[in-house]
Amino acid sequence: MKNFAELIKTLDSSNKTSVKVDALTSYFLKASDEDKVWTIAILSHRRPPRPVNTTLLRLWANELANIPLWLFEESYHIVGDLAETIALVIPTTKEHSDKSLTEFLQEIIALKKKDDFEKKEYLQTNWLNLNYYERFVFTKLITGSFRIGLSQKLMTRALSKAENIDEDTLAYKLMGDWNPNKITFQELILDERSSDYLSKPYPFYLAYPIEGEVSSLGNPEDWSAEHKWDGIRSQTIIRDNEIYVWSRGEELVTDKYPEFQTFIGNIPNGTVIDGEILPFIDDQIGTFNDLQTRIGRKNVSASVLKNSPVIIKAYDLLEWQGNDIRNLPYEERRTLLEQLFTTLIGKEIPLQLSERFTFSTWEEVAEERLKSREMKSEGLMLKRKDSPYLVGRKKGDWWKWKIEPLTIDAVLTYAMRGHGRQSNLFTDYTFALWQENENKERELVTFAKAYSGLTDAEFRMVDDFIKKNTLERFGPVRSVTPKLVFEIGFEGIALSKRHKSGVATRFPRILRWRHDKKIDEANSIEDLKNMIV
Repeated sequence: MKNFAELIKTLDSSNKTSVKVDALTSYFLKASDEDKVWTIAILSHRRPPRPVNTTLLRLWANELANIPLWLFEESYHIVGDLAETIALVIPTTKEHSDKSLTEFLQEIIALKKKDDFEKKEYLQTNWLNLNYYERFVFTKLITGSFRIGLSQKLMTRALSKAENIDEDTLAYKLMGDWNPNKITFQELILDERSSDYLSKPYPFYLAYPIEGEVSSLGNPEDWSAEHKWDGIRSQTIIRDNEIYVWSRGEELVTDKYPEFQTFIGNIPNGTVIDGEILPFIDDQIGTFNDLQTRIGRKNVSASVLKNSPVIIKAYDLLEWQGNDIRNLPYEERRTLLEQLFTTLIGKEIPLQLSERFTFSTWEEVAEERLKSREMKSEGLMLKRKDSPYLVGRKKGDWWKWKIEPLTIDAVLTYAMRGHGRQSNLFTDYTFALWQENENKERELVTFAKAYSGLTDAEFRMVDDFIKKNTLERFGPVRSVTPKLVFEIGFEGIALSKRHKSGVATRFPRILRWRHDKKIDEANSIEDLKNMIV
């Protein structure tokens, strides 16, 4: 645990990629194989389930700190991280544990089945016997929240340097459904695991946003365009008469979409399709809000299948006839995909081909982009015709050209403190729009939350206003005198019964502070609804 805690300390204290990669490489060179597996798992979001809820963690830590509970809670709101708060308020020690990372994680897994008395005793004993950073890391492992500003790509790069294995090969090995408590480092990294091939997806290729003028990409005839669909990026695998559907987050979601079982027998074995899971209601593409009725459900009932049907929009072919074809040019892969679809004509399966466009001028591309909202897309994807299917986010061959956001002027009504370096400032805001109530009086109704878009100086100015104009406190939340108006941008909009405003917005963020507007000039809920296509 000592070495892992030192690693996390180094990763957490630097923004330099080279420092992080060097620290990880050094760690992988000296760590035990068991600790390597758990480190890979933790840094690729495969952590054991939380054994203790945060309410009990706060109570038991506060008991050791021997301070009033309100002071602990106020410290938590200011620090912004529960593990860090616990590490700070419990009496410090210079001791450290000789137990390995693996031993701690095995104990944490076993802890879930114990009663509250045993859990409390285990936690308090370890909190008192660990130094500050070990205690911080230990509590992070307990809570399951381990965000330290490190991408899986950097972790893979460091592992590649330590083990002298190609990065892309490692990225492929780390895909799929593996359990760090059951697999060895030899099996995970060093061995060729043919048994895993059946369900294994390929690492996803990701696009960069267009920077500057689209014409800077050169000759438009070298490019192909298609709409950027707003759903769940997926890979659909058909092998050995079995289907496996993976999300971009490396989650196996086959059981969430039973309608895709119809692909078996219609799509030949040895096929992997890259595409987007989309809601498809009344023979039309729906909104992401429609798709949310399917996300996270443990059981997909007959009524859900009927009311919230989905399809896959296919836009690339990664494997064909059992062969990895990612190195073929995009144009050739698309031709094979289109040939596959000619064999599916007349078959009623929830799979559609994402239309692609070729063009001779960038003006033609811009015209197609203007149709995006009508098409229920986020904009366009631009792909170089001769590009292979790469791993991760690479500049040059794939670009996304999203449409300009929808905008509306709204009033700040509630605020919470931020996280990380902004934990001492109120930076998480709730915004409201005007609506006429049953008494024909105008009132402000909340519709969205946003926490990005202002400069550091502006955040400090708004924070000062909030502290001087707080009306009420609800735990970490403060209601604020309605006075400040902001322009809010968002990607999409849909009617929603789950929101008080009756409307759900997609990716809301602050575009600018409207110093020139009074709250009476802010928009209404009706204005918002009128934006729905």
